[in-house]
Amino acid sequence: MWYFFILKPPDLCSMTISVCIADDNKDIRSALEQIVLMADGYALAGSFSDAEEALQKIPIVMPNVVLMDINLGEGESGIDCVRQLKPQYPEVLFMMCTVYEEDEKIFEALKAGANGYILKKTAPGKLLDAIRELYEGGAPMSSQIARKVVNAFQGKPTGEPGGITTKPLGILSNRENEILELLAQGMLYKEIAARLFISQETVRKHVYHIYEKMHVNNRVEAINKFYGR
Repeated sequence: MWYFFILKPPDLCSMTISVCIADDNKDIRSALEQIVLMADGYALAGSFSDAEEALQKIPIVMPNVVLMDINLGEGESGIDCVRQLKPQYPEVLFMMCTVYEEDEKIFEALKAGANGYILKKTAPGKLLDAIRELYEGGAPMSSQIARKVVNAFQGKPTGEPGGITTKPLGILSNRENEILELLAQGMLYKEIAARLFISQETVRKHVYHIYEKMHVNNRVEAINKFYGR
């Protein structure tokens, strides 16, 4: 079953983020629907229970962001959906929203074209923050996921304890290096702003300049270069 919601004309809700949800678990799907429906600045554009529906309806609805589960029951997975849809509709942003924390799933999803990767246990407020960050050009990841990505770039086992040793890049300012390190730890723009006592808009401007200087398009590519990979 899928639901279609009529959205206001773009000129009346230019700041509203349209969201689709693809999840085969009815209870979780319903919970995600309520989180989006009850939040100001977000609109639920569609809700799908399997890959077939998602593949058919997402191109019709054309949401800003899709929360995509990995396991969509029998048939194709959420990663398969992203792999098929992202090249055709690059403007649609896909964020995996799943219980899977395995390295293989994480990197398969990112390689397929996922723009973000968060866990289902993420608190509602942080989930909404992650959706907005994605919409505004970020690449949000749950901190556990970001740590696995960083460890992979460093060539360390993902379960290895200990801090992260960073290598500042000469092309970046001290502040930009500082922000990039916090991005590598999986922090959202809102959290970085609070940590550094600056505005979210300032964080966004710094990230834009970081990506521009490093000639990258997203957080994963930036972290890769940050660790010389």
